[in-house]
Amino acid sequence: MREATEDMSGIRQNYKGRRVVVTGGAGAIGSSLTVALADAGAEVIVVEDFSSSPRWSIGARSDVRFVEGSVVDDDVLAEAFRDKPSHVFHLAALFANQNSVDNPERDLEVNGLGTLRVLRHARRSGAQRVVFASSGCAVYGSDPPRPVPEDYVSLDVHTPYQATKLLGELYCNYFTGQAGMSTVRVRLFNSYGPGEVPGRYRNVIPNFICWALRGEPLPITGTGEETRSFTYVGDIVDGLLRAGTTAGASGEAFNLASGSETTILDLARAINEMTGNRAGIQLVERRAWDTQRRRLAATEKARRVLGFDARMGLHEGLAITVTWFREHWAQIAAEARF
Repeated sequence: MREATEDMSGIRQNYKGRRVVVTGGAGAIGSSLTVALADAGAEVIVVEDFSSSPRWSIGARSDVRFVEGSVVDDDVLAEAFRDKPSHVFHLAALFANQNSVDNPERDLEVNGLGTLRVLRHARRSGAQRVVFASSGCAVYGSDPPRPVPEDYVSLDVHTPYQATKLLGELYCNYFTGQAGMSTVRVRLFNSYGPGEVPGRYRNVIPNFICWALRGEPLPITGTGEETRSFTYVGDIVDGLLRAGTTAGASGEAFNLASGSETTILDLARAINEMTGNRAGIQLVERRAWDTQRRRLAATEKARRVLGFDARMGLHEGLAITVTWFREHWAQIAAEARF
């Protein structure tokens, strides 16, 4: 663990004195990334409309400046890019498959037009690199090989979110190939950890923890034998920071994932045990778009090029997340909307 810490210390040193834009910087991953960059000595400009992020996710800091508004708004982006950042992490999105099914036009506006406008402003301001947060559930279709490598991409999409995340990757390819920009696409797999408030369109782990702490049964869509590659937010941030400065990463796509599979049934049982929830589980009808039975990412490319290796074990990461929930329960309960 000491070697990993020293290695990461060197990566963070690359951001000292840099000016960095983080879109969606108060979100589940963005807030952890913003704090990591600021702690590394960067000046961080966060673009955030707080549509799905709590305002208390990042405390007041002199090295973090908020530009409030949407990535669709050119005036907001002009203000964020005014001082010519060297790096851009584009995490802002209309998040979640079900959200995109319910709001397809808004999904296209934010994830499509918003990404295009971020890339245009980054090019105009002379940013050295843009890191785009894509999604492992979006670009690989319903039945990819396991583990799925980065060179496998499918047009077999079942939600607008999957389509617009793929669109974002295509825009990155365009700006790299035609405009000479340095872009990196990172495909995130089932991120979890402190910072994500549960809700209707949020991920399974924060929702399970919330319901378990309320003493409610955990609803599982499907059989419970479905698998996902749950990846701790700290490991995701590690990968993002590496993607921002690694020379050989430009123009490439990388899976940021734990490299292991966990069934939803085992996940629910572990959370119930950690929280002392005796309400058990409840099987419910599968959502029409939820066609991926198993999900496992190949991680060799990220390890070889970025030096990335997810180190947090699931049970250890869940324990940290449950503790965060308990410590912030009043704020979380006030924000959660199902």
